[in-house]
Amino acid sequence: MITIWGRPNSVNVQMVMWAAAELGLEIDRKDVGGAFGGLDTPEYGAMNPNRRIPTLQDGDLTMWESCACIRYLAAQYGAGTLWPEDPKERGRADMWMDWKKTSVMGPMTVVFWGLVRTPEAERDMGAIAASALEAIDLYSILDKQLEGRDFIMGDRLTMADFPAGAMCYRFMNLVVDRPALPNLEAWYARLTAREAYKTHVMLPIT
Repeated sequence: MITIWGRPNSVNVQMVMWAAAELGLEIDRKDVGGAFGGLDTPEYGAMNPNRRIPTLQDGDLTMWESCACIRYLAAQYGAGTLWPEDPKERGRADMWMDWKKTSVMGPMTVVFWGLVRTPEAERDMGAIAASALEAIDLYSILDKQLEGRDFIMGDRLTMADFPAGAMCYRFMNLVVDRPALPNLEAWYARLTAREAYKTHVMLPIT
């Protein structure tokens, strides 16, 4: 049994749970973080000294960092499908996974915290608007990548799709004033048709 520690409304937990579901894995998810607490306990700190989520346990393996967890699950349980076996293809998939963290996460965090976690009277609408524009520019890059492709790497879902795809749910719902991004919108529609995406990603944004 694989255990994933983390609350269901965390986008980083969502993308790992989505990947596990696509692989048909049985997961025991435990609520920690946010309103659930539990990150400050000695037991959790022993598993994850950063005291963040998610943390994944599979047998004697304990690991953290959401993209690393997805890479592990894909390599261990989805070689040739979610895990590209060609090193060049895998390198490009890695690139898009890291792109979510190094590029998209920053502006989308500002948008999310500003619109969801901040009372309306206290919102910095200038910062939110600027970050929304940055997110649009970034997802425009992905829109170009998706031209002629069903998924980020081509005609099938791979590990490349999970980080940007999980965040795209927030992008589509929070950045509503945006130009047409037809390739991105078609990809997003394909994701929303997947049961695993519906179950683990398309949750109330809180």
